Amino acid sequence: MLFDKDEWPGLVDGSITLAFRRWRSAHARVGSKHRIPGGILAIDAVEVVEPGRITEADARRAGAASRAALIARLDAHGDAPVYRVAFHFAGPDPRVALREHADLTEEETARIVRRLRRLDAASSRGAWTSETLALVGERPAVRAPDLAASLGRDTVSFKRDVRKLKELGLTESLRIGYRLSPRGRAVLRALNH
Repeated sequence: MLFDKDEWPGLVDGSITLAFRRWRSAHARVGSKHRIPGGILAIDAVEVVEPGRITEADARRAGAASRAALIARLDAHGDAPVYRVAFHFAGPDPRVALREHADLTEEETARIVRRLRRLDAASSRGAWTSETLALVGERPAVRAPDLAASLGRDTVSFKRDVRKLKELGLTESLRIGYRLSPRGRAVLRALNH
């Protein structure tokens, strides 16, 4: 689920605990977790509701100025069913701490390198992890389309691969482009030796 930037603080401090979305089918499942800037949301309930049953209190819990403003926003998104999604802030994104952990033991480094090798082996393009880490390290804050083009790749698959590295705590997204995390720099050094 996507949220407007001005909603992010309320998601983290717990003042926003509901979302209303027009979807053809549910895009959230009870028990699932969603990353947001600043942390993780845990989904507590997902149900279809009639817009007329949305209350002023619901609108406030969804971060809207009023029920009327929330209904207007929903109406601007067509006529699909309205889903009410209840959630709570489940804590910080664990990738943040992971990417700062750069003092790796030999065993930790070997485990990460094995994971990278499995990603390489599973790819139809062949080995890509070292090349991508090196490129992000050499060209931080460069737009993803420019990085992808420098490798002769399409942007969508390149970004998907960078997200795999991000899951391992090796890269982090910037407003524009990416950079290696301290953990990513340590792993790249290990790969180059």
